[in-house]
Amino acid sequence: MKTYSNKWQGSTKPRKQRKFRFNAPLHIKHKFLSSTLSKELRKAQNKRSVPIRKGDEVLVMRGSFKKQKAKVLDVDLKRTVVSLEGIQRNKKDGSKVNVWFHPSVLQIVSLSSDPRRFVKANKGNKAEVKAEAKSEVKPVKVEKKMENKTQKNNKTKLGEKNASN
Repeated sequence: MKTYSNKWQGSTKPRKQRKFRFNAPLHIKHKFLSSTLSKELRKAQNKRSVPIRKGDEVLVMRGSFKKQKAKVLDVDLKRTVVSLEGIQRNKKDGSKVNVWFHPSVLQIVSLSSDPRRFVKANKGNKAEVKAEAKSEVKPVKVEKKMENKTQKNNKTKLGEKNASN
């Protein structure tokens, strides 16, 4: 088995791209499971896509199951596919089997209620970070420093006057 290289920058050769995806560790394969967000979620999360998780509600955008909404039942990181609740195919013997979807075919309609996920989703949002930085009042800190300096100056002046008397 070939090892994964962190130094790999990219290549136009499909063979090398397939090798990169196949040999990638699971924490990087998790990013390959990203799917687009609906318009409402895009505005709310300020992101275009987020990795799919179990419990998310998705809309199928392509194929014979197009326009069907379902919850994510299972996520397979190794194969980078997702199975959905209630979407199954019949086998010849009559048994039913879950259908596996690639995340690029799905659109996330609602996110599962994991509080840590929202923190992660907004972590890299530069616009929010800048807005928060602007909303903080920095002159108050400067005024306190100036007050402290003036108090020290007054104390030293009082000390000089007492020493001269």
